[in-house]
Amino acid sequence: MKTVLVTGAGGFIGKNLCAQLTTDKEIELLRFDRDSTEDNLREYIKNADIVFHLAGVNRPLDEKDFDTGNRELTERILSMIKESDRQIPVVITSSIQAEKDNAYGKSKKAAEELVFNFGKGTNTPVFVYRLPNVFGKWCKPNYNSVVATFCNNIATGLPVVVNDPSTELTLVYIDDVIREFVDVMNGHASVHDDGYSYVKKTFKTTLGQLKQDIEELGESRTTLVMPNLDSEYSRDLYATYISYFAEDNFSYALKTNTDDRGWLAEFIKSRQFGQIFVSKTKPGISRGNHWHNTKIEKFLVVDGKAEIAFRKMDASNAEIIRYQVSGDKLTVLDIPTGYAHSIKNIGDTDLTTIFWADEILNPERPDTIYENVEEKQE
Repeated sequence: MKTVLVTGAGGFIGKNLCAQLTTDKEIELLRFDRDSTEDNLREYIKNADIVFHLAGVNRPLDEKDFDTGNRELTERILSMIKESDRQIPVVITSSIQAEKDNAYGKSKKAAEELVFNFGKGTNTPVFVYRLPNVFGKWCKPNYNSVVATFCNNIATGLPVVVNDPSTELTLVYIDDVIREFVDVMNGHASVHDDGYSYVKKTFKTTLGQLKQDIEELGESRTTLVMPNLDSEYSRDLYATYISYFAEDNFSYALKTNTDDRGWLAEFIKSRQFGQIFVSKTKPGISRGNHWHNTKIEKFLVVDGKAEIAFRKMDASNAEIIRYQVSGDKLTVLDIPTGYAHSIKNIGDTDLTTIFWADEILNPERPDTIYENVEEKQE
């Protein structure tokens, strides 16, 4: 059993770290936050096997509180560790602002130096992380994260203002930070030659590009077109964005095209993997009766009973191939190119089918040639 103390447990990084640590039954978690007392802190340190010092001040009402909340708190923690007469590894989060000549930067720089000197003076393992812009779920908007602010505002319909779109940003995703911290606990920290620890994976972008990326995510509910998610950055950003939906706005309605046959609705589209749509077809009704030169499709009946018929288009007397499928046994039908195909509800109840096509419909080049499967040309 390992006992882990997390200061700033109620903050953005602290919440995510605590959530991860609680999944490990071999870890006893001690949380220190604003409601905790000095006595709590001293008692926690007596029992801790490692300290993640994530608490700090970055938006005080009085500039003097920078020093109190950053340098002074760090000094008190190190003093308590020294009093315990134990070598307790310390992990501290600093900021790239520590390089700047302002009150916040100076307080973070002072806290860094205290930790480094403590490590050297007591031969205690210490790990100082100068984190860039951290983004992810549970980060407070309109506070100290531009990603959180943009995600929140776009998700809730508020305006986003960018003064200089060319401003360069270095971002790090919260899950990558947490993985690094877990690695530290397991003895696999990433440390530069200058002594600073670091998160291996970061992302580069600009303020203007970030705004554009998040706006595209916001539009996807209306257009149904998903952004390209083939990079870790895009997936991490999307995961972050959806965490800012209002709790009464998790759902959105699809447009359904209804006629005498039933209805059909597009579900999701992507320029990379095509589109998915779903239909309900009444008993005795057929859909399809067309073929494709290049477009690839898959059919999946999830409720009801259907017959899917095929006729190869390279011969006038080609035989009709028939497959019967139902929602009782989920079966995917590949729709080969060059075959006219149809799907007919042969049951007594409505037929529900999921369709996938490898491309978004292009009205100027639909690659859909209408042909009744059953009407063979002699």
